[in-house]
Amino acid sequence: MFKKIDRDGSHSVKYDMRVEKFGTDAVMPLWVADMDLASPICVREALIKRASNPIYGYTIYPDEYYQAIQNWYSSHFDMSIDREHIVPSYGVVSSINFAISAFSKIGDGIIVQTPLYPPFVSSIKDKKRRVLDNKLIYQNGSYSIDFDDFKAKAKDAKMFLFCSPHNPTSRVWNKQEIEQIIDICVANGVLIVSDEIHADIVYEHSFLSMGRFEKIRDSLIILNAPSKTFNIAGLNTSFAIIPNHKNRKLYKKEQNSSGMHSGNPFGIEALISSYSHGGIWLEDLKLYLKSNIEFVKSFIKSNNLPIRVVPTEATFLMWLDCRDMRLSHSDLVEFFIYKAKLGLNDGESFGENGEFFMRLNIGTSQEILEVAMDRLLDAYRGIV
Repeated sequence: MFKKIDRDGSHSVKYDMRVEKFGTDAVMPLWVADMDLASPICVREALIKRASNPIYGYTIYPDEYYQAIQNWYSSHFDMSIDREHIVPSYGVVSSINFAISAFSKIGDGIIVQTPLYPPFVSSIKDKKRRVLDNKLIYQNGSYSIDFDDFKAKAKDAKMFLFCSPHNPTSRVWNKQEIEQIIDICVANGVLIVSDEIHADIVYEHSFLSMGRFEKIRDSLIILNAPSKTFNIAGLNTSFAIIPNHKNRKLYKKEQNSSGMHSGNPFGIEALISSYSHGGIWLEDLKLYLKSNIEFVKSFIKSNNLPIRVVPTEATFLMWLDCRDMRLSHSDLVEFFIYKAKLGLNDGESFGENGEFFMRLNIGTSQEILEVAMDRLLDAYRGIV
C-alpha cells in the first residue's frame, strides 16, 4: 500500500532543496515534515475531479468544508464544534503570526517550550515580542514540563504557544498536564494558542484537544490542518477554532489585513475528501509508521549504535539523543551529512537544548529507511 515514490525533480522542498539545506545533493533527505508516501486515493480522486473543471478562480469555503471539520473532530476527538467557531486559514505558521499580532503588542512575553519547532520562536522574535522559554525537562529518556518555571513565566506572559502533540519530542500531553497548564494560564490571563497539527498521528496514548476543556474556551485558539495527516501540506489549507466571539473577530481582522480572503480550490477539496473518507487510510498509515519506528529502534539496538531513541508517542518524526556518540554538535551534524550521507534536522535548530540531538523523519518507504539505517551503521563503523 505504501511504496517508494521518486520525488526528485518534483519541486519538493524536501528533495530539491538538498544543496541549499545541506550543501550537497548526495544526502538521503529525511528532514522536513512531509511524507514520501502517497496521499489517500480519495484525495487524489477529488483533486482530479476538481481539475477537470478548467477554471481555477477565487474560491469560497463551502458548507462541506465546515461539516467535514466538525464531523472529524466529533468522531476522532469526541469534540463538538460550532460552525461559526471555525476560521479558514492558509497555514498553521501564518495563523500563529496572525495570533501574535492580534493578541499581543511589541515587547509582550510569549511562552514556548523548547526544544521546539523553529517557527514558533522565530515568529515571536520577528514580531519583536519576548520569548519566555519554559524549557522542557529531559530526564530518564523522556520529556516533561517544568511547572514551577511555567507558573513563574506565566506572570509575565500575554500568550502561550502550545505544541500538542509536541514537535520534535513527540510527547502526547496527558489530562493532568493539560489541566495544570490551563489552571496557570487562566489564573494569569494568558491566551493559549494550541497547535494541534499532529493530533491525528498518535499511537499508544489518547490525544486530548484543548477544546475539550471548558475552563479555557474563552482564552483559546486551536490551530490545525489535514496537511501532516494526509500529506497535503503543499495545498496550503488549514483552519483555526476560536470559541470566543471577540477573539474570533480580532483574529479575523488581522488575517483579513494580510489579503488572505479566498481559499485554494484544491486544498478545500483535499480537506473535505480526507476528513470525509480518509479514516481507514489513516489507520493503515499509523500501522505502517509504527512499523517504521520499531524498525529504527530495533536496528539501533541490535547494532549497538550509541543513539537513544526518545519514545515516539506521536508524529512521523523521531527524536534521536546522540550524546553517547561523544561528538561535538557541529561534528555530529557533519557526521550525518558527509559520512552517513543522511539529511536529518539539526537538533540545535529547535533550541539550545536540542544540542546533540537529531530529528529523523520516518514518513517514508521501508526500502528507503533500510538504506538509511545501513548508511548510518557503515558511517559509524568508519569512525570507531
